Amino acid sequence: MSDWDLMMPGMGLTAIGLAGVFLSYLGIANTFLTGMQALSGLTMFVGLVFLSAGILSGGISTSNRAKATTLVIFGIAGSIGGFALSQNSTVTSLPRFVGVLLIIIIPTVVIAFTAMRVPQYTKPIAVIFLLAMGVGIGSYTALGFVGPGAQFSLHPATEQNQTQPSEAQAPNVPIVSVEILTNSSIKGNPNYQPNNATATKGDIIEWKNNDSVVHTVTSAADGGATFDSGVISKGGTYRLDTSKLNGTEYDYMCTVHPFMTGKITITEPQKPIIVNVTIHTGASTQNAGQKYFDPSELSVKVGTTVVWTNKDAAAHTVTSGNPSAGPSGAFDSGLIKAGNTFEYKFNSAGTAEYFCSIHQWMTGKVTVG
Repeated sequence: MSDWDLMMPGMGLTAIGLAGVFLSYLGIANTFLTGMQALSGLTMFVGLVFLSAGILSGGISTSNRAKATTLVIFGIAGSIGGFALSQNSTVTSLPRFVGVLLIIIIPTVVIAFTAMRVPQYTKPIAVIFLLAMGVGIGSYTALGFVGPGAQFSLHPATEQNQTQPSEAQAPNVPIVSVEILTNSSIKGNPNYQPNNATATKGDIIEWKNNDSVVHTVTSAADGGATFDSGVISKGGTYRLDTSKLNGTEYDYMCTVHPFMTGKITITEPQKPIIVNVTIHTGASTQNAGQKYFDPSELSVKVGTTVVWTNKDAAAHTVTSGNPSAGPSGAFDSGLIKAGNTFEYKFNSAGTAEYFCSIHQWMTGKVTVG
């Protein structure tokens, strides 16, 4: 017969432990990330030990109390677990936790049943389970060392779940950096630096986790439908390609620590400013009244791109500097053949003189302000 004195505390402790574990994964509490996992997890396992001892006292019990207790535990675990999975699919460690429980429960139930019904097979079955577990753990560990680490690691690289730019684009795309601050998992501490990041549409925003615990970067308005990093481990990064986002503000949060909130502001890229300069026909011949660069002097804003078009039959250059001092090295078109163009973007204020290194009477000036 089952021992009700053991089953009662076992049922209570198991229920409390389960509640703490799943509340942690739901994001309502952060016990698994601030050292309280010993209280939730250990309480649950101690409760299972008491509960198992009570149910199996004197053999496998078939009493109504034992059946009711078992159903209550499975009901609590199933309902809370199902709700947790449906509400928080971003926590990738939850299925692993369920798997660990199954690894514990299945051998325990099989060995207990065998010991009750066919005790002569208890030892062989126990040995089979132990050998299977040893082979499984050994193979998993070995593959983790010799295989592609992210595939077999218990903590896959965050980049697998992240929006990444293509390798070809990455070097040319501006990156806006955001730091997840140390101890940001403690309520009341600063979370992100900067807390409100601004990026031009098409830029990459990169979050780096400098805290000692895991975090997520999840769009708050739609629960991660717009962007979601998944779990970012300690020292890990998450890159968000903003090219598919609208030019507006997006609030985001950490689903593991909901009190951690931040904002990104996406601005639409400004239309490029282009100014044209013509190299006139006959510019290769020095004559009074001949137009060479037209206009020969420009005043433009920072960020303006000047495009020189060669309409002469001869080749020319657009070289920064002047004929007396020589090239300054800021820019040089090389030979611009007839009908071709050369463009240069002026990103800083100042005055830039230029000339044609072949026909040095051809000079011009761009004033950037």
